[in-house]
Amino acid sequence: MKCIRPALAICALIAPAILPAFAQEASTYAEMLGWDKGDRVLIVHVDDAGMSHDSNVGAMESIGNGAATSMSVMMPCSWVPEIVNYIKANPEVDAGLHLTLTSEWDVYRWGPLAGKAATPGLVDPEGCLWRTVPEVVANATPDEVEAEIRAQLDRARAMGFEPTHMDSHMGTLFASPAFMQRYIKVGVETGIPIMFPGGHNFFVSRQNPGQMEMARIVGKQVWAAGLPVLDDLHNFSYDWKKPRSTKKTGRRDAASSYKTERYIEAIRELKPGV
Repeated sequence: MKCIRPALAICALIAPAILPAFAQEASTYAEMLGWDKGDRVLIVHVDDAGMSHDSNVGAMESIGNGAATSMSVMMPCSWVPEIVNYIKANPEVDAGLHLTLTSEWDVYRWGPLAGKAATPGLVDPEGCLWRTVPEVVANATPDEVEAEIRAQLDRARAMGFEPTHMDSHMGTLFASPAFMQRYIKVGVETGIPIMFPGGHNFFVSRQNPGQMEMARIVGKQVWAAGLPVLDDLHNFSYDWKKPRSTKKTGRRDAASSYKTERYIEAIRELKPGV
């Protein structure tokens, strides 16, 4: 196990390369970050820390048991103090900001940290962030999005939590080119790495094949601005549905066994890169 750069504190597992023909293509961002040609560098990331006590327990146990190497926190949510206390007590943990512009649940809601007056386009009729990504895109301005990004970073720092990276809850910041520009802008200005897959994007291309060329162009711009870039992003596990049969089998039921096999399959498919 090693880190991309000491200043980033993003740890990753190194596995043997597969599919040598792929490794013979252009240099990966992993190589440019100092790994050997053909290395597969895996960051196992946990979203939604701070949203609830259960999400905090899941993040802490995943990190503590070595199942994950990174997490990110939803700063507008009620259970942030618990996870921030854990992060401060465990400074080696790679913890970033899960930048949150939506409030998707029916009866558990939160609003923008910048306040309704400063970001009226981010707020729905209930006074909370919009439930869906399209509603945010339709109503919010780039200035409001940037203000909220900065407000979430300010709250983290006020609590004594300096994030190692930033990413996007529900992918909202990737749903609008103007939003994405502000996301990158704040990352570059603060020197905080942002989650951006701008490499070969073997997995990403399955979901968004028409956006690959633009992703590579933006990835090069992010790299030129001094921030690291991912070669790829596996984001399919959100859609994995447990099978109808969930008969108990000791400590693991059929659903967890199913997901374990899916993760093993995904890891086997990894191409060289971060």
